[in-house]
Amino acid sequence: MTDPGPVLPDHEGVKTTRRVLLGMLTPSSNTVVEPVTTAMVADLPEVSVHFSRFPVTEITLSDEALAQFEPGRILAAAKLLAQARVAVITWNGTSAAWKGFASDDDLCRQITAETGIPAASSVLAMNEIFAATGVRRIGLVTPYLEAVQERIIASYTAAGYHCVAERHENDPGNFSYSEIGEDLIAQRIREVATAQPDAIAVVCTNLFGARVAAVMEAETGIPVYDTVATGLWKSLVLAGIDTARVTGWGTLFKTRLNNLPSA
Repeated sequence: MTDPGPVLPDHEGVKTTRRVLLGMLTPSSNTVVEPVTTAMVADLPEVSVHFSRFPVTEITLSDEALAQFEPGRILAAAKLLAQARVAVITWNGTSAAWKGFASDDDLCRQITAETGIPAASSVLAMNEIFAATGVRRIGLVTPYLEAVQERIIASYTAAGYHCVAERHENDPGNFSYSEIGEDLIAQRIREVATAQPDAIAVVCTNLFGARVAAVMEAETGIPVYDTVATGLWKSLVLAGIDTARVTGWGTLFKTRLNNLPSA
């Protein structure tokens, strides 16, 4: 089990509780990751989530937009998180979905090499969930431009998945994604659910997909995996926290990597 964080010193003979500090990297214009992740861990009193930002204001395929996700920028933010002695550092963003999954594999290795702290990403966690639950046919919901959406579908196709239905808002974002209402997100999930995918992926960490996941699972009977939630799920796994303690946020948190439900 990964050491969940520093043991606090005793004060005047009163023993303090071990804290579990989770580090999250988030785009500068994202206003969803922090409140949603904090809400998801509200019933885990020993867990707190800490954030570091780097500049991201646009999601397109332009050279300038792609350069926002250069590893050096992200590593600088990760090093700041390391000073908080977090147990894990998670890239809570989705750029690997259109840049290629290898970009997050490389980034996580670099973060750990630079900081000595286990690293994860929301997209790689999503892929682990797919593997653990036997998903092959996916529905895809995003706010992205058509060209970005096509790259995401190509990434999953190359990895052996079949996107049977998709919806996207054709928005270059990034701040604007957080202003998309939960009713619209739920409607997009309903629309892709008609194709009966094995699971529905809500891919964007500045979208309030996690807030509607449980309700839409109950309505459609299909697992709904949101990338803000997958980032937290993997963070908890790496920190040695039972993910089943997170309740009310969908079936994701009942999933173990050995494909067995949590106790």
